[in-house]
Amino acid sequence: MNDSLERLYLAVLAAKDLDPATSRTARLFQRGPSQMCKKLAEEAIEVVIDAVNGDTPAVVRESADLLYNLTVLWASAGVRPEDVWREMERRELLLGIAEKLPKSAVKLLPKAAAPRVARRPIVALERSGLRKRH
Repeated sequence: MNDSLERLYLAVLAAKDLDPATSRTARLFQRGPSQMCKKLAEEAIEVVIDAVNGDTPAVVRESADLLYNLTVLWASAGVRPEDVWREMERRELLLGIAEKLPKSAVKLLPKAAAPRVARRPIVALERSGLRKRH
């Protein structure tokens, strides 16, 4: 997986200075970070809607769009894929691969000494009423 994102990242870098009339990547770079963020958010919402609706092939397609737009934003912000992998490895050492860092500034303690942190409840989304805009 890392190789695929690295290839995508390099392709984004190669395309950023192409003609915006023919390159979606160049057009996003021309429009700037706010447009990149808007596209990333739109794709994330589409993935969520398709997942809630149980449309697995659409989740795959929209996830590819999401990763593309995330990679464009990374390139614009000067973030390389290996920066993200390094952060993931750091977190794995602290908390395990499936965990993300707590939002609060709680000092991370060894597992035996760590206080129990209340987790937010998982809220199920209703399938009805979620539709993608086209």
